[in-house]
Amino acid sequence: MIRSIKQDWFSNIRGDVLSGIVVALALIPEAIAFSIIAGVDPKVGLYASFCIAVIIAFTGGRPGMISAATGAMALLMVTLVREHGLEYLFAATLLTGVLQIGAGYLRLANLMRFVSRSVVTGFVNALAILIFMAQLPELTNVTWHVYAMTAAGLGIIYLFPLLPVIGKSLPSPLVCILVLTAVYLLTGMEIRTVGDMGELPDTLPVFLWPDVPLNLETLKIIFPYAVMLSVVGLLESMMTATIIDDLTDTRSDKNRECKGQGIANIGAGLLGGMAGCAMIGQSVINIKSGGRTRLSALVAGVVLLILVVFLSDWVSRIPMAALVAVMIMVSIGTFSWASIRDLGKHPMSTNVVMIATVAVVVATHNLAIGVFVGVLIAAINFANKVGRVLYIGSESLDEGRGRHYRVVGQVFFASAQRFGESFDFKESIQRVVIDVSRAHFWDITAVEALDRVVIKFRREGTEVEVIGLNEASATIVDRFAVHDKPEAVEKLMSGH
Repeated sequence: MIRSIKQDWFSNIRGDVLSGIVVALALIPEAIAFSIIAGVDPKVGLYASFCIAVIIAFTGGRPGMISAATGAMALLMVTLVREHGLEYLFAATLLTGVLQIGAGYLRLANLMRFVSRSVVTGFVNALAILIFMAQLPELTNVTWHVYAMTAAGLGIIYLFPLLPVIGKSLPSPLVCILVLTAVYLLTGMEIRTVGDMGELPDTLPVFLWPDVPLNLETLKIIFPYAVMLSVVGLLESMMTATIIDDLTDTRSDKNRECKGQGIANIGAGLLGGMAGCAMIGQSVINIKSGGRTRLSALVAGVVLLILVVFLSDWVSRIPMAALVAVMIMVSIGTFSWASIRDLGKHPMSTNVVMIATVAVVVATHNLAIGVFVGVLIAAINFANKVGRVLYIGSESLDEGRGRHYRVVGQVFFASAQRFGESFDFKESIQRVVIDVSRAHFWDITAVEALDRVVIKFRREGTEVEVIGLNEASATIVDRFAVHDKPEAVEKLMSGH
């Protein structure tokens, strides 16, 4: 127990504290921006980010991953806030948390094994593009000072680590923010700062219960939004956890992460915040700045609250160019450049899945739709490939009076038609043996295909015997097939 606590919390204190400070600074403008997207006061996003980051540090299943208010979740809240108000958003946030906890106990995170590597790569690349696109408004129709500051920030981020001794002692994104803020304060140049994004809160969050009627009508209003928020939040969190697993070469408990996200969202809803989930951008910042344990998320949340409530005058003076430089670094570091280099090496089907996922996510800004499309295309490709791995050969029996068919492969909805077309029903023979000892029947479509083959032979006056069914295939055939049920066969033959 003590060893586990030390490993999860205190094995990387210095790196986690410094990375948590960087993440907290990067969270401020994003939380404000996401609040604006959702149509709520900036403090709703900031309180949510503080609450979720702190709670997930204790309850989450992926140490080093940062969760807070996100753009993907904010987009789903717009209509609810506009039509019903802020209190209904808080209620929907609470219900979202309950649904996510339920998903954790139902172990729905295990469904992640059906998400192929090409979908994950597409998801990563799409997020990298969206992160970069989100910085463009700060780089459009601005003075040359902004470009100079952004370029200088990128220079600091990439060159500072090359310095001997000191380059490894401080996270370069933190150095970038501190140096560019000092330059801005000394020169007084006319550029946008964090304070221009929106008013920072000046009080601590307080406990509140959503002021909505506790009846079926309220549930009808918030339930559809809560379901969407739950699905998108868990999907983004699970995908981000997978990415951080790869970056750190460690494993995470994704079902625990589902429960942790739910508890964190309940906490956010009770403290006047909106629903959130894992953030790939901030999580990558955390990892690249040296964060590894739960302490980094806790520090990020606590420092965020201290900054916006007690040090808001200083925080408001941080130039947006510094944070833009940090997010561009995240975008560049997140994008899988190897996926572009390997386009010529990978199968076309894999490339199509990756590119389709990227295109849909970027076009819709909806991660759930993009991942769903990617998984769907990958599933179709897989079914098509497996469906082609079906061989049916035959040899003569009883001196030409019969035929022995050998079926090798998988028989299911994608291969059922080919299975049915592989038999010669017009051959003048007395007996047919269908050997399926090296085949497997997966679904009702496969069973119906076997029925058609057997019944067609019998119509021609041919005796048919099916041999070699394995236990699983025999179970589904015995339950759903009709060729071995005389009354059903008679009905089918007379009706067709």
